[in-house]
Amino acid sequence: MEGKTVVITGTTTGTGSIVARVCIEKNCKNLLVLNRESDRSKKAEEDLKALVKEKGAATNVEAISCDLQDFESVRGAIKTIKDKYDSIDVLCNNAGVMALADTATKDGYDVQMQTNHLSHFLLTKELFPLLQKAKELRGEARIVHHSSGARHAQFGTGGGALKPEYFEKKGGDLGGDGSSMIFGGARWQRYHQTKLANSVFTHALSTKLKDTGIKAAVAAPGLAATNLQVTTGEGMGSSMWIMKFSQSAEDGAMPLLACCFDPATENGDFWEPNSIGNVKGLATKVKWDGLSTSEDSAKILWEKSEEACGKFDI
Repeated sequence: MEGKTVVITGTTTGTGSIVARVCIEKNCKNLLVLNRESDRSKKAEEDLKALVKEKGAATNVEAISCDLQDFESVRGAIKTIKDKYDSIDVLCNNAGVMALADTATKDGYDVQMQTNHLSHFLLTKELFPLLQKAKELRGEARIVHHSSGARHAQFGTGGGALKPEYFEKKGGDLGGDGSSMIFGGARWQRYHQTKLANSVFTHALSTKLKDTGIKAAVAAPGLAATNLQVTTGEGMGSSMWIMKFSQSAEDGAMPLLACCFDPATENGDFWEPNSIGNVKGLATKVKWDGLSTSEDSAKILWEKSEEACGKFDI
């Protein structure tokens, strides 16, 4: 990772925090962490800078304010990056929220869809020239997304293919706050749509990026004991029965780390734990599912994302 620049969203806790630490341990040149400003994000920045000193690393850690629920904030972060850096080797679109109430962002979109997908689409579109520059300078660049097992229809979320209304300015009018103990109901259907969007976006990107030297890859963490589970609208803390089957945050971060840094990762790879149901276990490359490779879903995602974020030509 020496000489490389890595951008990660959502590094205050969980998988994003672990990936950020690995960047320092592997002595990357620049580590740009994008988080909404809070006491927690300030503490995370301090901890990363302390790790630089502890490891004697040469990594420049820069915290950039970025609220994924606010396009104006995202564009501000993009401008900050473009003003200071000429290339990005890895863009890790990690941040996410889960099962939140049916509410709209200030831009009018569903709070889960804008956080988990639309703002990452905007980041990818606007920072793409810097990824192209890294490819020219160092031979490759990577765009990485973080999906979930909830992309599948059988997870009790209501499932099914992507639907255009979830990408539209209909926040607060997408089914209400119903849920169930087996992850059913409108909260989880909205989450399913966002996590499927992450994988559909990656697959569509990988097709468009063929033979460019820029790789698009996606990971799913299985069931990992991260802060995402605690802060979900359903309160999936350590006492909830399903968390008895979880793995550590560090193990859950391994698929994401493979996407970001493993030399074996190719354009279009999907990494996930290797146990039955992909809940836990060693990170491995898995086959794409039919929902994620649907051409109809790819068309919906690209058109609706461009409506929200602007044209993205590759």
